[in-house]
Amino acid sequence: MSGDPVIEAEGIVTRLGGRMVHDGLSLRVERGELVALIGGSGSGKSVLLRELIGLQRPSAGRVRVLGTQVWDCAPDELTRLRRRFGMLFQDGALFSTLDVLGNVAAPILEHTDTPRELATALALLRLSLAGLAPDVAHRMPSELSGGMRKRAALARALALEPEVLFLDEPTAGLDPVAARAFDRLVRFLNQDLGITVLLVTHDLDTLRTIGARVLALAGGRVVADGTLDEVMAADDPWVRSYFSARTPDASGAP
Repeated sequence: MSGDPVIEAEGIVTRLGGRMVHDGLSLRVERGELVALIGGSGSGKSVLLRELIGLQRPSAGRVRVLGTQVWDCAPDELTRLRRRFGMLFQDGALFSTLDVLGNVAAPILEHTDTPRELATALALLRLSLAGLAPDVAHRMPSELSGGMRKRAALARALALEPEVLFLDEPTAGLDPVAARAFDRLVRFLNQDLGITVLLVTHDLDTLRTIGARVLALAGGRVVADGTLDEVMAADDPWVRSYFSARTPDASGAP
């Protein structure tokens, strides 16, 4: 890695409904890294992503993305920053009233002066990059399978050629074949195109497929940070329970 941080969170404190979600959480992602964030239900993984992209303000702490202080910048600066990263929400969050092509072209038309005809051509390229055939372009989101919706949402996240991708449970709800195909696509985007990726996942097979650096979140903080093998060996109660629940025993039983 270059040592150039593109995502930094320092001392993040988040309180929701009187409950402490993050308690001094800090993390750092360098340019070109592929990083997976794991944690139990309610540990604040998705909340953290929203804080990093400027959708939800933490109670305390600092967030810097691509050199911009997310919660201390002017609205126009935050808008410029958002053009430099892509976000795939857990449910895809496609616009139900637009077809797939319209969904992918929307950020291009909204944030640039690109003529509509060229925006359409660029959107088709993004769909191809996400592994979708041209005949998918004019389908509505309701006509897509779960895997196709994820890929369409990824194509939209790639619309503005982002430097960073934030992915929230990208393989949730997918069958194993579709999930592993999506994992390989994410690895390609990172390794071949050089996009920095931070993804939230609960899928151990995803961790094995993408070869990411892993951050484990528990008790409001990052409790383990390293390769998958290093994190699996961490001396933390939640980490031990997470991997023991997902690793077959010697007999091969789940």
